[in-house]
Amino acid sequence: MRLENKVVLITGAARGIGAETARRAVAKGARVSLVGLEPDRLRALADELGERAVWFEADVTSQEQLDGAVAGTVAAFGGIDIVLANAGVGNSGTVAISPPEVLLRTIEINVNGVVRTVCAALPHITERRGYVMIISSTAAFTMAPGLAAYAASKAAVEQFANCLRLEVAHKGVKVGSVHPGWIDTDLVREQRKDLKSFDEAFDKFPWPLNATTSVEECADAIVDGIERRKRRVYVPRAIALVQALRTLTTGTVGYFVMRREAGRMVPQMEDEVRALGRYYGSSSVAMPALPDTATAEPAPERTEQHA
Repeated sequence: MRLENKVVLITGAARGIGAETARRAVAKGARVSLVGLEPDRLRALADELGERAVWFEADVTSQEQLDGAVAGTVAAFGGIDIVLANAGVGNSGTVAISPPEVLLRTIEINVNGVVRTVCAALPHITERRGYVMIISSTAAFTMAPGLAAYAASKAAVEQFANCLRLEVAHKGVKVGSVHPGWIDTDLVREQRKDLKSFDEAFDKFPWPLNATTSVEECADAIVDGIERRKRRVYVPRAIALVQALRTLTTGTVGYFVMRREAGRMVPQMEDEVRALGRYYGSSSVAMPALPDTATAEPAPERTEQHA
């Protein structure tokens, strides 16, 4: 699939992977619809990209707002060929110390947001025998303390992509899932800055789980995956080895390897999150309104974050 004059709708487009993918798609001749929650950033990116870009402020947890963004894209460009369901967040903290609202908010954005995005765009994608790309993660087939909600959400959207692929294949629609490792985004940088326990554990992960990939390299891999209509994209490519060994990484071997580190890491992480007084990075919009009985500190000012 050549991207020349193809229409690509990208959620989580205000920064990080979404923004950089938009730049590379336009460089290939595509027209892009930028969807996200930071109007100033979206407007600036659309201005940078010129007449081949439009933008819409929309929350992926709102079907009404997503439907509006899709309708606006079709009105501007005549249809949609590709949808990149990219918007996502990651929370900090273990299940034991996290309010349920925090864990559920991560799942709501990362899973429900993907489902709503795909459902809104799929009729237009089907009309053009197009392509659906969903951002999952290496966390879909690995495990670590503090990633319960995030890993569960990324495993869920991987399976959503797998089943959707079977449902739409006879219509000429292709579906792919992307499995990044650690990408140099706000999410990863803030996690390492906020939690010394995570930062120390990061360097102990075996290769390729201890590698950090630039946003530019990740966007290049995504655009290549779109052009090839690939079933799976791994960033870096060596993550494919981890996926092939997933019965080990999530099984008994993986458990005992992580168990030794978790005994030290979990208490330290829980103390750090309590001291931090929040459950998301400082640039995240994900923080839910917590009940009055919650022990968490008040949420910080809400700003956009994308995985």
